[in-house]
Amino acid sequence: MPTPRLTVVVTRRLPAPVETRLKELFDVTLRDPDAPMTREELAEALAHADVLVPTITDALDAAMIAQAGPRLKLIANYGAGVDHIDVATARSRGILVSNTPGVTTEDTADMVMALILSVTRRIPEGLALMQSGDWPGWSPMASLGGRLGGRRLGILGMGRIGTAVARRARAFGLQVHYHNRHRLHPEVEAGLEATYWESLDQMVARMDILSVNCPHTPSTFHLMNARRLKLMKPTAVIVNTSRGEVIDENALTRGLRAGELAGAGLDVYEQGAMVNPRLRDLPNVVLLPHMGSATLEGRIEMGEKVIINIKTFADGHRPPDQVVPGML
Repeated sequence: MPTPRLTVVVTRRLPAPVETRLKELFDVTLRDPDAPMTREELAEALAHADVLVPTITDALDAAMIAQAGPRLKLIANYGAGVDHIDVATARSRGILVSNTPGVTTEDTADMVMALILSVTRRIPEGLALMQSGDWPGWSPMASLGGRLGGRRLGILGMGRIGTAVARRARAFGLQVHYHNRHRLHPEVEAGLEATYWESLDQMVARMDILSVNCPHTPSTFHLMNARRLKLMKPTAVIVNTSRGEVIDENALTRGLRAGELAGAGLDVYEQGAMVNPRLRDLPNVVLLPHMGSATLEGRIEMGEKVIINIKTFADGHRPPDQVVPGML
């Protein structure tokens, strides 16, 4: 007798090759239109699915997971970050959680460099000038930015993405510095020509550019708070492609408007899509709609990892990317 196919609910639209493969393997319910599920819709999915495939836009807190039906045994997250999922509560109810680590590393590192270049070379200001039709022509003092070569880049969080940023930064002639929970192995550090700072305060006070590349955890919430932001040089630039909660956004906004920082490039925000409106009108701030990992290749690879996690689980084995509480 053939094994019944797992009932899988996907909460957002995914690339066509991923959805096609999901339909071939499982009894899948796909999302249409591409909008976040309401809490009622999410509760309904949890109540009837064997496997839920959520994204960062789905808040799976303890109260939501408590509504899961007896069939739900796997939350196969589409994405590496799982701070929107109460993993401990899921585990206590016998529900496994998996994610898709490593897929977005190179794409996000590319976006870090794009934001650094955009802010330091004033690219959005130049684009706006050209689109307005008001460009009067070249002038030796117009649109002056800053040279990257020789500047100090501080990387906050030297994991996969931070390391990928360091490799790119060296090619641009930047001096690489980093702060991390654990120091890199000497040979890795030497290969990146990176300088380790045990004290985050001392590092941020000396950097020309700071790139935030650490995850959001209770210990990193507002890691860049008002006090640390004031330690930065007034000529410094901060870039965040990680999680908005790592920076105190109100303090950052105040500092930028007061001229205490030279600029910022942000792809993530403390309140998700609710961006501080006082950031929007600053010419030295580049705001992107959380597109650091937004490449078609990356999105397909993420889907392939989700499918492998589900298929491995369906075959009676532990998903290769299972998330374990306490190891986040």
